[in-house]
Amino acid sequence: MRQVVILAGGLGTRLRPLTEKVPKPMVPVNDQPFLHWQLLDLKAQGYTRVLLLVAYLGEQVEAHFGDGSKLGMQLSYNYEVSPMGTGGAIKNALAKLDDEFILLNGDSFLHAPLREMEAAFTNVDAMVSTYDNHVPTPVIPNIKVENARVVGYEKDAGPVKGFREIDSGIYILKKSLVTHEARDTFMLADLWPRLIQDGRLAAFKVNERFYDIGTVERLKEFEEKVRDYFPNSVSH
Repeated sequence: MRQVVILAGGLGTRLRPLTEKVPKPMVPVNDQPFLHWQLLDLKAQGYTRVLLLVAYLGEQVEAHFGDGSKLGMQLSYNYEVSPMGTGGAIKNALAKLDDEFILLNGDSFLHAPLREMEAAFTNVDAMVSTYDNHVPTPVIPNIKVENARVVGYEKDAGPVKGFREIDSGIYILKKSLVTHEARDTFMLADLWPRLIQDGRLAAFKVNERFYDIGTVERLKEFEEKVRDYFPNSVSH
């Protein structure tokens, strides 16, 4: 089972005042931090070794979850002193990364079949989960897919340009993608154009939609959905 890495350093500016005193992954959802539900979903699928990339108020995350033993998991942490972007945060943790790992965003929840995704990760350097928006999300399609390969990645491109899938927030990556990256501050998506050109960025379609907590309205939407995903873990 691959190592799981979670980008958990976001500022959560659109969630203020909720995030003035707590980091985004610690925002309460049904009496538990948002991150709790991500970890529960990982554990249910057999993934128990997780590296958390933390920054803003990250010490609160570590103080709450510790080494993960209370959840039956193995948690470790890597701190980001100043904002480095999603790619920079990964590069900053190089010494703690496996050669290949699963990457999650710390502010969105997607129930994806991770073992199937792992099995499909062959002959590529990276893989991104995609979703066709059949149950609408706030994201405009930004990915064009042909034969399980990403052939176009453009923010808010939309179906008019042939972009019918959205990046739904789970990735499998090779550590080598950032090992020799010259920049210290960059976004993960900055790496996509070269991979697309070389046919090395795979797409894995997930039928479930994702739920992010980017705004108060979206947070409330996930609070409703979490009862469906974890009926035995939510107080009624």
